[in-house]
Amino acid sequence: MIWQEASSPGGAHSRAYAILREPRSQQIAKRLGIGAAENAPMCLGCHSDPAASRGPLFKTSDGVGCEACHGGSANWVAPHKTGNRAESLRNGLVNLSNPQTRAAVCLDCHFGSADGNQFVNHRIMGAGHPRIAFELDLFSTLQQHHNEDTDYITVRRKGKTNGMRFWAVGQAMAVDRQLALYQNAGLGAEGAFPEFYFFDCHSCHRRIYDDQKFQASTIDNPARPIPVGMPPFNDENMIMLSAAARVVAPALAQRYETDARAFHAAIARDRQSAVVAAGKLRTSATALASAFSSTQFDRTKTFAVMDLIASEAIASRFTDYAGSVQAVMATDTLLNSLVNSGQVTQAAAAGIRTDINRAYAAVRDPNGYKPMEFRRALGGAVRTIRTLR
Repeated sequence: MIWQEASSPGGAHSRAYAILREPRSQQIAKRLGIGAAENAPMCLGCHSDPAASRGPLFKTSDGVGCEACHGGSANWVAPHKTGNRAESLRNGLVNLSNPQTRAAVCLDCHFGSADGNQFVNHRIMGAGHPRIAFELDLFSTLQQHHNEDTDYITVRRKGKTNGMRFWAVGQAMAVDRQLALYQNAGLGAEGAFPEFYFFDCHSCHRRIYDDQKFQASTIDNPARPIPVGMPPFNDENMIMLSAAARVVAPALAQRYETDARAFHAAIARDRQSAVVAAGKLRTSATALASAFSSTQFDRTKTFAVMDLIASEAIASRFTDYAGSVQAVMATDTLLNSLVNSGQVTQAAAAGIRTDINRAYAAVRDPNGYKPMEFRRALGGAVRTIRTLR
């Protein structure tokens, strides 16, 4: 019922196909020269169920249906109806309670995949498609189509979702996926150019000033050792992963930071060096994903990560819009995690919502983004959150 409720955030997947018939989608398809959007494989890979096997009741108009995420149900639907989750899993039900498994499924459309027409490249965005961004816990909350009641937690033995764990694993898996796509020779370039999807949009999409009194509108990012004028790799998820790693897995954090800097530096040399460095950074990111999956994220760790996101150690990296959006989403989702786990009351959280909204306001308009103003807004929000300790 929630999945098909068109007016709610939870109904977004059921609306996915219908969107292709809207004027914006039709204009995008026209610019790309791919025919009608509702028939174009380039669009259907994410706006409909990409099932390889389709039964007589399959309807493309259902959009992204249950089986797009939970897997083909021919073998597991019968035990699933009886509530036998263990048998359902043995028969092919995708275990979305596992954060790494869920992230891998969500990332196919919400970040990109090398298979099945699920990669929104720079050409598609240039034709008008929204910029791609991903945050596992927030997206999961918006798309949740069940209640985590006693039956869900105990009878079905799924347990209560740990939002902090899903957030951290999601960041690690996003970095892994981003680098895997970058390494793919078929996706890494478009003719003579690199695939600009991987780079920070706002490093190029800024106003041009020819005035002799020109003043740079950018701020140097200490984690990106690249020459001036070179588009930086979009490191929004890398920044968040750094914060989580320093708190949860300090033994891996230094290795990860070293590999991240080496990757940015390699991009300034040549693609071959960058691909090799991407592979090394992927190894660090997947190690962190595994470490996070087995970590008990408690109140102390959650507050520590929020503190670190707004600290000088990390905040100096919020020089671009995309990274700042991730930071405010993280602050919001981690606070919600504390509320949902009963570690912070609803009333206490409501009392600081004004500060969270101020941080959101600082990233509302990508064309009006001002790094220093954002840092002050985020810092104010986190300082208020600290009082909840």
